[in-house]
Amino acid sequence: MSLIITSYNDLIGTITFNHDETRNSLSNDLLNELIEAFHLFERHKARAVIIRAKPGVKVWSSGFDIKELPVPGRDPLSYNDPLEQALRAIQLFPAPVLAMIEGSVWGGACDLACICDIAIGCPSASFAITPAKIGVPYNSTGILHFINVVGPRLAREMFFTAKPINAERALQVGILNHLVPSDQLDTFCYAMARQITENSPLAISVIKEQLRLLGNSHPLSPETFERIQGLRRKAYDSADYLEGKSAFYEKRMPNFKGE
Repeated sequence: MSLIITSYNDLIGTITFNHDETRNSLSNDLLNELIEAFHLFERHKARAVIIRAKPGVKVWSSGFDIKELPVPGRDPLSYNDPLEQALRAIQLFPAPVLAMIEGSVWGGACDLACICDIAIGCPSASFAITPAKIGVPYNSTGILHFINVVGPRLAREMFFTAKPINAERALQVGILNHLVPSDQLDTFCYAMARQITENSPLAISVIKEQLRLLGNSHPLSPETFERIQGLRRKAYDSADYLEGKSAFYEKRMPNFKGE
């Protein structure tokens, strides 16, 4: 069974998460299918792509599949991991990518939703970034994605507390572009996608890349980069990292000791 469902109509590609058993967790297999879908839509010259879950779901995506976290000593979110490749596929896709969000969004799925060009949600949408719950250090590009969308203060709150924010606050802080009733979500998203397809695809492609480059124009010195990598290594080499994984598997609260 495919972990996503793809369709293509009127220059609009649709990717629907299709893994109910894990609440659409971002497993390596699902992410690889997602990447391939973007390659397919690029060959079709799609002018907009919508990422969604099945109608009526309570969880849009439960985030990165914890079972696929590596053992201590290896970076859990390195440059070539499928999640990072999928995020780059969305960023570099030459047409706008819209996130149609119904249900809760957890962990790495928040990163995926934020990296989309436009996010549209309904009242059941909520967002929680949860690496601190399982002792995982987040990577610098992912943190920058959040800072670019919500600013440093809310990014700190979301990372430090790991508590979800509801749809209304997500709209206020810029995670969502629009908040619409559940029964209008589908119609609203596809109407916006169709409006996009009527504009110049070349101009949109150029503007999207300009926005990406300007949004990332925060140079880091080599010393700063090495310092960040050292900080992250301290976390993924730790006993807390192992404890977070064990607690998840055993369905209990973790007992973190800061070691």
